[in-house]
Amino acid sequence: MTTRTDDLRAPIAQSWQRATMAGLTPGNALAQVTYSEVDTSGPLLGAAAEVLDELNDQLQGTMFSTLLVDREGRIAQRWCGDRGARRAFDNLGLDVGASLLEEVVGTNALGTVLETRTSITINGSEHFAVPLRRFSCYGHPIFHPTTRRIEGVLDITALMEEASPLLPPLVARAVADIEQRLLDRSRVSDKQLLAAFQAAGTRRRAVVAIGQDLFMSNQAASDLLGSTDVALLRMLVGELHDNADVDLTLESGLEVRVEASRVGGARGGALLHVEPRRELRVAPRTFRPDLAHAPVLVSGPPGSGRSTQARRSSDVQPMAVLTAAAALLDGAEAWAKNFGALVRAGQGTVCVDGFDLLPDDLVDLVASHLAERRAPRLVLVCGPLEGLTGRAAALAGECTERRELAPLASRPHELPELVRRMLADLGADPSLHFTPGALRALSAQPWPGNLRELRAVVEHVVRHQSSGAVVLDQLPEAYRTQEPSKRLAPIEHAERSVIVEALREHDGNKVKAAQSLGISRTTLYAKMRTLRITIY
Repeated sequence: MTTRTDDLRAPIAQSWQRATMAGLTPGNALAQVTYSEVDTSGPLLGAAAEVLDELNDQLQGTMFSTLLVDREGRIAQRWCGDRGARRAFDNLGLDVGASLLEEVVGTNALGTVLETRTSITINGSEHFAVPLRRFSCYGHPIFHPTTRRIEGVLDITALMEEASPLLPPLVARAVADIEQRLLDRSRVSDKQLLAAFQAAGTRRRAVVAIGQDLFMSNQAASDLLGSTDVALLRMLVGELHDNADVDLTLESGLEVRVEASRVGGARGGALLHVEPRRELRVAPRTFRPDLAHAPVLVSGPPGSGRSTQARRSSDVQPMAVLTAAAALLDGAEAWAKNFGALVRAGQGTVCVDGFDLLPDDLVDLVASHLAERRAPRLVLVCGPLEGLTGRAAALAGECTERRELAPLASRPHELPELVRRMLADLGADPSLHFTPGALRALSAQPWPGNLRELRAVVEHVVRHQSSGAVVLDQLPEAYRTQEPSKRLAPIEHAERSVIVEALREHDGNKVKAAQSLGISRTTLYAKMRTLRITIY
């Protein structure tokens, strides 16, 4: 069954148009779900945990489920009120780490809210992706009360044709509680950062305190730092995982040593001491291209570890990371301003993660700096090279130093070791291990989400089993097939999408699907086996 956009409400029709422009179709919108790690210790989950526990207790035993996504559209928490809903989500591969951005899965009450920054009800047939039309849901944005930056989206969904009118007030009340906790936590961390700043501010050294919602500097720092320097320090704090000493050159030309230290309890907050190292440089800058600053290109399918590889691709520190998601969430103007500040600082490395997803004007901005071959060095991250077009392809062509990562499906022999490492990273019991049968099933999967998808599967197992052997039946249902894995050619991918869409439109009725495709039922069964169509 198809839905005419003329029959849709205005916000839904606009969302469908955005999904179509992203290259999606109703039949293939969930075919390439991407996965990535979620910060389980971040402020969003910290503020939402108690609220969601209470909400989920109220919904226990009902048909309703709750979903929380972070500001990048990744599922941060998924809870289901009954087995039917849990099975439905598992069959679609929608678990923690999966992306629900509109450009990935089409219209839904989480990705669409991130796009529009306003709450929305989406009834079953209003979903763009055919498999999601079994669900109806209501999503509400979560804003930080201080910065007004969107932190995530809370959604309640159920397997029904139309969403209950009782959902909006229920979700809005839970969101209000989460936002209040975000504010309270911010105040606590600000107090700790303020106390650290006051304790250090009596010294003559330049001192700066930077938190998520707070910036403070003493007079010595104010005299020393320009606006570009402040932007660079903010980027440095964003990438800081522990205490560190970093050498920088200020926009004035003065070389300084920055001693950065995390402040306990202040997530994203740090105290910085800035100490001049040399007198002001007065020699004019030359405009000769510096070959030491030649760009690096890291490419590969989503989830292949390309972002991790990019962070290891340059020994020129500090490294600041700008993502395509930031341009989407904060706007192109803010992204361009941050990039400009880093370029003016003229040092370190700037990693542009997902440059192929940036609008053309931002790609041109990156290209203009790349052409100069001067600091900061650029590390560019993108999808597979054969998929690049237009300005993104031209920009990639400027990079002669490249790291191309293969998809996980092409290296199944690495799965046992990858699973072992992921279990260790997740802190699983040492006795927890995957049996040969379970590993054979995993090696037979196409892994469109690559390492992120594999990690999501391993996390699913760890949540449901604490020790012992993981057998085939303990894998998510969608990952239990043990058919030999082979990579599909582009024409086979297209054929597979057409067959899956026909099966979905006829609710799995293979006779009707075969008739609509103009083939016999026997031929349909043969193609389903060849193309590994087991879920639709």
